[in-house]
Amino acid sequence: MDGRHRGFAPRDRIRLTGQLVRPFPAGPPVAYGRAVDHAEARDVAFRCHRVLEPLHSFIYFAPEAEQALTEAGLRPGRMCYFASRAAPMGTVGAGVVAATFYNFNPELVARHIPRAWTLASPSRILQARLAAADAGLRRVLGQELITSPRLAEAAELARSAASACTAEGRPLYAGHAELEWPSEPHLVLWHAATLLREYRGDGHIAALVGHGLGGLAALITYTATGKGFLEPVAKRSRGWSNEQWDAGVADLREQGLLDADGRLTPEGTVLRQSLEEQTNASAAAPWRHLGAEKATRLHELGRELARHAVAHGAFPDGIFAAARA
Repeated sequence: MDGRHRGFAPRDRIRLTGQLVRPFPAGPPVAYGRAVDHAEARDVAFRCHRVLEPLHSFIYFAPEAEQALTEAGLRPGRMCYFASRAAPMGTVGAGVVAATFYNFNPELVARHIPRAWTLASPSRILQARLAAADAGLRRVLGQELITSPRLAEAAELARSAASACTAEGRPLYAGHAELEWPSEPHLVLWHAATLLREYRGDGHIAALVGHGLGGLAALITYTATGKGFLEPVAKRSRGWSNEQWDAGVADLREQGLLDADGRLTPEGTVLRQSLEEQTNASAAAPWRHLGAEKATRLHELGRELARHAVAHGAFPDGIFAAARA
């Protein structure tokens, strides 16, 4: 992964910072240490995901994002989300976006894609998205953390982990991997967290497909674990009507995965545990590459940064069933 744009046509190739990429300033040296076997890497993959995910996904709730993306030409609301996350794949259709995002109602996606591409090009959208990430991170982390050696160290470690990701079977990751690396440490960290998140997400979708769970069923069963969105937020944000949701619940009850109260049955719990284990296994490569000591250090740094971001308004209240970090 050398940071070049391998997927866009020449006219669409952009440098997201608007400048040539310069060498990334190294943080404090961290010595290579003990290797991580595959079993340990699965656990590390989950723990590091938990602390790095908020540093990426805050962008979907940041007011800076909607402002920058609407100024680029998009319409406010869901169009900004679909277009900004899908833009690394180019001017794809609604079917591709629904397939790669997976748990969104395809009808909701089709209201915004492909119309978004007639309002702003993918390159313009990506420039606006990175500008929003810059402004949003400065708001939720503050200048002291943004310029700290700890953040620079976290960025270096996360970039190293992301360098071990591969594109086979991971279309959403592959699109993001073809973007130019930014140069400022906080944006390097954000981009690395994005790559690791989409890499893991593509693997998770593969596990869902293998277990025969479609997008709505996946969303319902995950909501039933009490670890994700609250149910009303899950319905609203993913575009499912009460009737569609209720029909999905009824189908899962018939399969023996939900009980009469909408909770996971023992079989449903085993299924969700199996999905998480497979997801962690498919996301292990970056953490085997990083090694035990560096992964532990990145987890420590990422937890500090994520907790600070959450405490300073990275996410609105009342949407998640559990704390983000």
